[in-house]
Formats: sequence, C-alpha cells, structure tokens
Amino acid sequence: MTIKEKVFSKTPHLLQNSAISLFNTYQYKKRHGGAYEKFRDYYARVDFLSEFELTREIKSKKSSFFKYVKAHSSWYQGCEFDDLSLLPILEKGDIINHLDEIKTIAEKDGLVSLTGGTTGASMKVIYTNDDVHERFAILDHFRAQHGYKLGEKTAWFSGKNLISEADINKGLCSHYDFINKIRFYSTFHINERNFDIYWKSLNNFKPKFIVGFPSSIYEICKIADSKGLHLTHKVKVFFPTAETVLPQHREVINRVMGCKLVDQYASSEGAPFILECEAGNMHIHPLTGIFEVVNEDMQPAQEGEILVTSFITHGTPLIRYRIGDRIKLASSDKICKCGSIFPLVEKIEGRSTDYILSPTHGKVNLGNISNSTKNINGIIKFQVIQHTPETVQVLIVTSQDFNYSEKTKFIAALTERLGDQLEITTKIVDDIPTEKSGKFRIVKNSLSSLYV
Repeated sequence: MTIKEKVFSKTPHLLQNSAISLFNTYQYKKRHGGAYEKFRDYYARVDFLSEFELTREIKSKKSSFFKYVKAHSSWYQGCEFDDLSLLPILEKGDIINHLDEIKTIAEKDGLVSLTGGTTGASMKVIYTNDDVHERFAILDHFRAQHGYKLGEKTAWFSGKNLISEADINKGLCSHYDFINKIRFYSTFHINERNFDIYWKSLNNFKPKFIVGFPSSIYEICKIADSKGLHLTHKVKVFFPTAETVLPQHREVINRVMGCKLVDQYASSEGAPFILECEAGNMHIHPLTGIFEVVNEDMQPAQEGEILVTSFITHGTPLIRYRIGDRIKLASSDKICKCGSIFPLVEKIEGRSTDYILSPTHGKVNLGNISNSTKNINGIIKFQVIQHTPETVQVLIVTSQDFNYSEKTKFIAALTERLGDQLEITTKIVDDIPTEKSGKFRIVKNSLSSLYV
C-alpha cells in the first residue's frame, strides 16, 4: 500500500466516503471541462450522417490526426500515412521502451494513464486534455443512449482496493460517493463467505445502473441464482468493463438483476471504440479510429488479431498498435435493425475472463490480477499459472529496470490480491509464448473448468 492508502485505511469510514465523494467530483469536473461539451454535441450529430457525409468526416479525422502526429512525434517523423499497411506494427514493448520518442507532450502537460496490463505488462500512456474530454464524451454519449445519467444511483465494481478485511468483518464492502450517488464496491472480497454482505448492500442501495467487471457481477449473481435469489428491485442496465462478456454472463445477470447488459470495447491505452447498439449488435465507431483485422501472417482477414489506429490518442499516438485482442467482423452485407451504417462486429474475443482460485479470496479475476503491475518498473509481461489450489507460478519477462525492490513490490501486490495462503513462486524467463490462437493469456488456470 502507498502512504496515502495507509493513511486512508486508518480514517473512519464516513471520512473515507467524504474524501472519495470530493475526489470523484473533482475528477468529473476535469473530465467534463474544456472541449467536452463540444465533443458531446459532435458525437450526437455524427450518429445521423449519411454514408457520403460519414466518409468525408472519417477522411477529415484521419488527415487531422496524422498531420498532428507527424509534426509532434519524433517516432513518426518522416512517415507517410497514405497506406497504413506499409507502416511498422507498434508493439507494447515499443511503448514501454520508447515512450519518450513516441509521445507528443510532456507528462506535466497531459493526463498520465497506467494501463492494468491485461495482456501481461503495465504501460504508461499520456493523453492530451482534448483526448480525455473526447473519450469521456464518447463514453457518456453511448451510455446516455441507453438511459444512463450522472447522478442516478450506480453500483461500480472495478479494481480499486480500498476495502480491508477489517471492513468486511464489519459488514462493509463498498464506499459511497454521496455527491454523485455512486457506490464503489470492492471486487477483491467477492466469494461465498462474503456473499450476504454484498447482497444486503445491493438490495439496500437499489442501484439503477451497474458498471464494472462482468466476472465480478456474474460471481455474485451465480451465488444468488444457486440460492434462488433475485434483487428486490430492477436494475435498468449493466455496463461491463475490462473483460469479454460471455453468453452465461448475460443470461445469469439478467435473471438475477433483472437488467439488460450493454457492452462496449475500448482500452485504457486508448483504442478506438466498439459499441453495442439498442438492437444488441456491436458497431465499430469509425470516427474514433481504424481496426485492421489480420491473420497469423499479418494479412487482412475477416477474423483474427486486431491492429488499432486511434484518432483520440494525440498524447501517445497509437498507429497499427498490436493490442493483443481478436475480433470477427460481420458480413459486409449485414444490416443492423438500429439503422446505423457503422461497421458491424460479430464477435469480440479479447479480455480473457480467466481467474485464479484463492483459498481466502475465492475467484480473483483478470482485472484485479493485471492491476498488480501498476507502478512496478521493469516488467515487460507476466503470466500467472495455477495447477493446484495451493500454489501459483508467475513467469516474468523483465527489462534492466527490474530489481529486487521491484520484485518485492510486485509479489506484495499479487499477495494482496490473491491472499497470503496461496504460495507464489516466480521465474524470470526470456519470453512467454502465445496460445495457438495467437492470443497471449495473462492467466492460465487448469482448475477453472472445475468451478464454472
């Protein structure tokens, strides 16, 4: 824990809620300032563009973005962007090792984002203020289309670890932002033992919306379903983040929570958006960037790995970035009932929902495990492997910045997430191979099939 987190944990829960409410309100003001309203108006208008108007607008967005990158990033100076396929692929290692050459602004002039590392390495990226405002405008416009409005009761399940075992023992599993009416739930303590605490809290809070890890909500709903329980009120929409949504997620969550699930794909490093429409189909938002789908030979394909070029990453340009996820495009002649002419995606295969089974913490999801690399230097990628209920092995590919101190911090971060009764062994390796599908898995669990 950082010094701030240690001080926070010692303060009374009411003061913790007050601090979170004030900080969260400050963050909302930052995200919704500047050009935010301009971008909200823009993305509300572009939904109704004709095919000709959309093509023209995409061309304008591409030209403006590439012109900026060429003028401000030393990594891309001299590059020609007329044919993207001729440009080199941008790897995660390039961003980790060459951020100073790729970025266009200093850290002090933008917003620094630390990715959670769901593909095995935490990275630092920098957004310009306009990048931040535009990304939140897109996300807020998308959620608003499905009824969400800031200020309505929302239960939020993400990787913030601000709840202690002492809190759980007192029957507390969340913090409350009483200004914006958001209850932030811990995803580190969801298991059979603590189920009643979460269930009571959700029923008392009566959220209208839920946002967060689908695996966490699914775990609560699956336990409730086994007990024949349903929420005493109806949740309107669940907006999942950070993980792939599976059919069983939709089925069980809908049955227990009484809500529809509306999915979206993006990334903390700044990938373009894929958004679910009211008809239940996933659309690429072509004004946020380009998705190149390629096969194992890096040739264009209908289904395969994606290389992303994002028009909303001016601070750390992503051009042909190998993000590590896979999608399957829908047939080009498929027409969506919602009326949108944005390209359709049949399936997203990214963001694995694998978990580690902990004796004390139950199922620890990918989102929480990936966050263990935040603020750790020298880890290029890592993989957690579980073959027995008592032990995990962690393979680590390192750079010269990885030392005893960083290793100690990393193991401490993993222990915090997995519990102290799970033996953790580490091994430094030269590389960690991908799966046959071409996808890298941060978690490999041979026990998971026994606990579905």
